[in-house]
Amino acid sequence: MTSPVFPGTPVPLQTHARYTRDEALAALGVQRPGTVREGVRWVPEERSDIFFITVRKSEKHYSPTTMYQDRAVTPSIFQWESQGRTSAQSDTGQRYIHQRERGTFVHLFIREDKESDGSLGTPPYLYAGTASYMSHTNDRPMRILWHLERDLPGDMFHAARVAAG
Repeated sequence: MTSPVFPGTPVPLQTHARYTRDEALAALGVQRPGTVREGVRWVPEERSDIFFITVRKSEKHYSPTTMYQDRAVTPSIFQWESQGRTSAQSDTGQRYIHQRERGTFVHLFIREDKESDGSLGTPPYLYAGTASYMSHTNDRPMRILWHLERDLPGDMFHAARVAAG
């Protein structure tokens, strides 16, 4: 069941609904969303970090440096790895770590894989909703545990847990 992420605001997203990258980016105020090529995007006007996560990665679509260890730990805890250049001391790393104090938002968009389904194109992402920083280990990339405001649906939890091994 879907529900509005920010009831009473102009952000037209529903948690547990599915969106293409362009739809998600446009909903969060990104002008020209088709130009975004990375799986992370900081949108200062919305005070939001947007993460696009594919849990089952293949060498066909990902380089060895982008085979991040992203997975569901529990229905409400998600492990995510930052880009390889992000350290805990960097501005970006500090924004992640101090997310609550700084009043910023983290939005997780998750899909099982990137394989096209015939003429339908790549699969859309499930909008898992907003998440709060819990802890991190490692550096370059940072391995961060995020607490989801709303548990993942059972099918996505299973896929995100199984795909990562």
